[in-house]
Amino acid sequence: MKIDMSQFFQVFFDEAEELLAEKERLLIGVDVSSPDPEDLNAIFRTAHSIKGGASTFGISDMSDVTHILENLLDKIRKGEMVLTAEHVDAFLAAKDVLKMQLDGHRFGAKVDLDVVGDVRMLLQSFIQDGSVIKPAALTFQAPEKNDDELFEFCFHVTFNEIQAEDLHLLSAELALLGEIECKKNSEGKDLVVLHTNGSQDDIVAICSFILDADKMTITKVDHEQASQLTSTSNDEELGYGFFEPIGEMLASHPNEQQHNKASQTDIATNQAKLNTKKESDKSGAAQESTTIRVGIEKVDQIINLIGELVITQAMLAQRTQDLDPVENEKMLSSIAHLTRNTRDLQEAVMSIRMMPMDYVFSRFPRMVRDLATKLGKKVEFITYGASTELDKGLIERIVDPLTHLVRNSIDHGIEMPAIRHQNGKTEVGKLSLSAVHQGGNVVIEVCDDGGGLDRVKILAKAKSNGLNVTDSLSDSEVWQLIFAPGFSTAEVVTDVSGRGVGMDVVKRNITQMGGVVDIRSAKGFGTTITISLPLTLAILDGMSIKVGDEIYILPLGFVVESLQPHPDDIRDVNGQGRVLKIRQEYLPLIPLFEFFNIVPQHTDPAAGILVIVEVDGKKAALFVDDLVGQQQVVVKNIESNYRKIPGISGATILGDGGVSLILDVAALLRLVR
Repeated sequence: MKIDMSQFFQVFFDEAEELLAEKERLLIGVDVSSPDPEDLNAIFRTAHSIKGGASTFGISDMSDVTHILENLLDKIRKGEMVLTAEHVDAFLAAKDVLKMQLDGHRFGAKVDLDVVGDVRMLLQSFIQDGSVIKPAALTFQAPEKNDDELFEFCFHVTFNEIQAEDLHLLSAELALLGEIECKKNSEGKDLVVLHTNGSQDDIVAICSFILDADKMTITKVDHEQASQLTSTSNDEELGYGFFEPIGEMLASHPNEQQHNKASQTDIATNQAKLNTKKESDKSGAAQESTTIRVGIEKVDQIINLIGELVITQAMLAQRTQDLDPVENEKMLSSIAHLTRNTRDLQEAVMSIRMMPMDYVFSRFPRMVRDLATKLGKKVEFITYGASTELDKGLIERIVDPLTHLVRNSIDHGIEMPAIRHQNGKTEVGKLSLSAVHQGGNVVIEVCDDGGGLDRVKILAKAKSNGLNVTDSLSDSEVWQLIFAPGFSTAEVVTDVSGRGVGMDVVKRNITQMGGVVDIRSAKGFGTTITISLPLTLAILDGMSIKVGDEIYILPLGFVVESLQPHPDDIRDVNGQGRVLKIRQEYLPLIPLFEFFNIVPQHTDPAAGILVIVEVDGKKAALFVDDLVGQQQVVVKNIESNYRKIPGISGATILGDGGVSLILDVAALLRLVR
C-alpha cells in the first residue's frame, strides 16, 4: 500500500518556517565573543531538523544547503572552529536563502539561483579555510564501520522505557555521531553502544528530540567494556525493516528519484518529526497534546456563524421586549440566559483569532541589525509586551506600517555614533517597540532616543510644499505635518528613505483599521510614535443614531460626548459652514442629513442632538435627529458586497432585521477639513 506523502507537505512547510524564524532569533541574540553552548546546539538543531524534513520530501535544494550549514555549525558547537561575526552574517544569509527556497516550493515563488550559489560558496569557503571537512564529503551518509580505535570515546546509552519505534529512530539519529551497536544489557533493557568522537551533550541533544531525558542513562565506558554484554539484537529483531515502508511511501511522490537520494537517517529524522516527536520538557509535551492547527478559513467561518447568532439573539430580544414580564417570565428568563451565553460564546470564539504581537515583533531584530549595519549606526533594539494579543487580521495589516516607522527611527531618528558622542550620548542608540492593552484597544509605541523632530525644518518644508501652515501651530500640529503626502525632510534620497512616500500611507492604513496615530518628540531627546488600534474589526461597540428615518452606527471609541446646544452656541462662518462653540472652543458642525442627502426631522441644530467626536486630536460635532441607544454590533464588509461609500466603513444587521450603515468618522472629518 502506498501512502500519499503530499498530505504531510504542509506540516513540513509550517514546521520549517517556524524553525527558520527560531534560527534567526537565536543568531541575532548570540554573543559572538562568548556564545552559549545551548544556543549553538539549538541553532544546529534547527538546521538538522530542516535538513531531515527536506530530504524526506525530496526537496534536495534545501537539504543541500542545510547539509553544508549543519556541518559548519557542528564544528563550531564542538569547539573545532571559533564563532565569528562573519559566520553569523553567513548563517543569516543562509536562512534567507532557505526561506526563499521554501517559498518557492510552497507558493511557487521565484528562487534566485545565483544568490543560492553565492551562499553555498560562502559557507563552503568557511569549511575549506578552517580545514574542517573536505568538499568531497558534502554527500550525507552515516559513518562507515571502522575499528574502535578510530573513535575516541565509547558510551552506553541505556533506555529505561522505550517503544520499539522510538528505538529505531534513536538508533538512526545516534548513527550520525559514529558507530552504533544495539544490544540488551544484563537487566534486559535496550542499550545502544556508541563509538564516537562526540560528547555526552551531543547524545542528549539528539535524544531529546524523541525521548525524555529521565528515561535514559548515558555512561562513558572503555572500548573493551563495550562488548561485554549478554546479548545482541540483530536488525530483524530491532525491526529495521521499518525503513522499507518509508521508502514505499516515498515512491508515491512524483519526484521519486530525489526521494531516493534521502538517507535512511534523514528519513528516520523526519518521520520522528511528523509522527513521534517528543519534547524533552514534559510540560511542553502536555501543551502540544492540547493544541491543534486549524486553517484560518475555518475560524473565519465560525466567527461569521457566531455573528449571525448574535444578530438572531438581538432579534429575539427586540421582539420580546414588549411582552408582559409576569405572563412571560420563563420565556424572558430564557432570552436573558441566551443573551449571556451568546456574548460569552462570542468572546471565546473571537479569542481564537487573537495572536501575540510577537508574531510582528519577531520580524524586526534582523531588520534593525541589517539596516543599522548598512547605515553605519549602532542600535540596541528592545521589545516589550510581545505577548499582548491582537486580532489576526489587524496583526497582518500592521506589519507594513510598523516596518516603515522602525526604518524611519533608525534612518532619521538615531544619530551616527560620532554625533551621539559629541552630544554627550552613548554611541549605541536605543529603539524600543512595545504593545499594551488599554481598555478595548491595543496601544503600540515605536520609541527612539535619537535627535527628535526638528520643528523649524518641518515648518520650512511644509511652506515650500505649499501647505497652509503658520508659526503659531502647536508642536503636536507640526508633528502631524510629516503625514502629509510627499512630505520628507531628508536631504539625500536613498534606498532607505527620502522620497516622501510612506508616512501618509502609514497613517491612512492605520486609520482604515479604525486606529489613530499620535507623535511626541523633543529635539535632542528622541521621538515616540503611538498607534492605538481596536482589538478586533469583527465586532465593535457602537452608538445608534437616527437621521430622518435612517439608523446609523457611530463607533463608540470616537465619541466624546453628546448634547443639545443653545441657539447662541451655533455660529455661521462665511463660506465655511457652521461651527459649534463649546467651552471656548469652536468645532466644525457636520449635518449628516446634508452629507447623506436625507430628509431630516430637524434642520435646526438647536432642535436636534450634537455628538462630539474626536480623531487624531481633531474634534467635530455631528448633527443628528436623535440618539437611539448603545449596542455591540457585528461588522459586515460593505465594499466587497456592494461598493465603497464615502463616509461609511461597514454595515451591520439590527435586531429588527434592518441593515444599518457604520459611519467612518475619520473620513467624515477629513472631508470637512
